[in-house]
Amino acid sequence: PTLLFAKPSQGEEEGRRFYACSACRDRKDCSFFQWEDEKVSETRLAAREEYNRHHQPSITHRQNVERYKSFVLLPLSKRRFCQDCQQLLLPAEWAKHSDHQFLCDISTAQLKSPSQLLYPLENKKTNAQYLFADRSCQFLLKLLVDLGFRRVLSVGVPRLHEMIQSKASQEEDFRVRSLLLDIDFRYSQFYTEDEFCHYNMFNHHFFGGEAAHEACRKFLNEDNGEGVIMVTDPPFGGLVEALASSFKKLMAMWKETEKEGHGNREMPMFWIFPYFFESRILSFFPSFSMMDYQVDYDNHALYKHGKTGCRQSPVRIFTNLTPSMIVLPVEEGYRFCSVCQRYVSSGNQHCEICNSCTSKDGRRWKHCVLCKKCVKPSWFHCTKCNCCALQSHSCEKVNAGCFVCGKAGHKRSTCPSLSHTRTACQPDKRKGRKLKRIKMGICKK
Repeated sequence: PTLLFAKPSQGEEEGRRFYACSACRDRKDCSFFQWEDEKVSETRLAAREEYNRHHQPSITHRQNVERYKSFVLLPLSKRRFCQDCQQLLLPAEWAKHSDHQFLCDISTAQLKSPSQLLYPLENKKTNAQYLFADRSCQFLLKLLVDLGFRRVLSVGVPRLHEMIQSKASQEEDFRVRSLLLDIDFRYSQFYTEDEFCHYNMFNHHFFGGEAAHEACRKFLNEDNGEGVIMVTDPPFGGLVEALASSFKKLMAMWKETEKEGHGNREMPMFWIFPYFFESRILSFFPSFSMMDYQVDYDNHALYKHGKTGCRQSPVRIFTNLTPSMIVLPVEEGYRFCSVCQRYVSSGNQHCEICNSCTSKDGRRWKHCVLCKKCVKPSWFHCTKCNCCALQSHSCEKVNAGCFVCGKAGHKRSTCPSLSHTRTACQPDKRKGRKLKRIKMGICKK
């Protein structure tokens, strides 16, 4: 399964449409390409099927589960993990991997924390596996327990999943369970078919077929669908529209409970994403609101605390739960705003004019009377642009017109054309390339 994209061309309001890989945003990683109106020959279809069969995992999920059962019975001295192949090794397989790098004496604790045993796949245009810092993971788990959730659908959040699994095996009174949906098939080595599904969140595709789809549906609909929440941490370069479509389908699966309908209720959800995607997320989920909690990552150069990271992480939690229910840690500088009825960061001061705590990045924002909204403290109102911006910004774009539609009087951020799926193309080649990146959903903020 792929996604349908549009490729703008000069002088055409609607670009030519084509199918391409939904998970990989680089042709080097996946070369699949097909025009929407293209007729594919039987020979080419057969070659494509052969290519797909050749690139399937050599071991099925069921076989990996059986291998894991044999692996845990081995004495510690015979437990090896091949770092080159990212695979648990049984003694009979050692000879095939003799020239590879491997880890010995794999402990039970390591098997319970596969995200620390496996190399993170950090290619930004494919997997983009950035893992929660322990601080953020502990906070999320405590929050879920305090809110009374008993089941967590972990979509692309392996570290939270393994923390839940580990606690459940160590503490008898811990009643929370998790099902991991992830595109990284390596996790099938460590989890059963009731704990992990090979899944593509960009087009709601279960690689395990109907059996995996049914396992997910059964997990969501236990206890008449009560006590379950979806927690997802998608790649930040992914197309929000595609992600929202998949999440709505997962929510629809939750509503399939036969015993009692859920009416207009939505399945509870935490969507973890940068704050500058707020308007895009709210356009698909109007019931969502953004929390002030800053999520950190262990293996991301910017989104973590410390000398090498940003002072403020831009990653937030978007949820359809009542904001007052989300209690943020006071010891980390969060406080409760009685007017907004939600927890906010210490620097997020309530604006009496906007009647809201308006800061998005943790700093105290200031109100601009001319813009009629609060803006970043480093911004100043520009009379030429008729909006607030950095003092060092250039006003040339205003004179040249919007680089999306070419009309004067507004900038890209307020262009009405952005509300449409397909927008008009600019004659300028440089602007056309920028538009293409926007349409493919990979434009950096």
